[in-house]
Amino acid sequence: MDKRCSITLNINGREQNVLVYPRDTLLSVLRDNLGLTGTKEACGTGECGACTVLIDGVAVLACLTLAVEAEGKYITTIEGLAKNGILSSLQDSFIDHGAVQCGFCTPGMLLSATALLSSNPNPSRADIQKSLEGNICRCTGYNKIIEAIESVRDKK
Repeated sequence: MDKRCSITLNINGREQNVLVYPRDTLLSVLRDNLGLTGTKEACGTGECGACTVLIDGVAVLACLTLAVEAEGKYITTIEGLAKNGILSSLQDSFIDHGAVQCGFCTPGMLLSATALLSSNPNPSRADIQKSLEGNICRCTGYNKIIEAIESVRDKK
């Protein structure tokens, strides 16, 4: 039987000490151990993007990432996008463009878009579509999401 080990995760700028089993996913630790339920659990197989978080600025699937692999790295969840209660420009744009419907996919979409705009501040529509390939949305048809991202891009 696996023994639990203590790891320190830097989540949204705050260090968190947690006891985990070596097989625990980052998703389960975020949700179950730390109460950060904005990271959604859906497919559990890396197909839907609902569990997307940023690790060192790169979009990753928390359901496929072991928590121990994230130790010593900077993790951003949806709870970390707003600063001092002020939504990020992407969050505002998603609201303004009606890109938030049921909201289940929204955290993953926002984090994927944040990673894209951080690495490529002037992405083409094709770049935006490519960055969202791993995120499934059943409500919006993606157009409003893409328009929201383009709006933020165009304001820079």
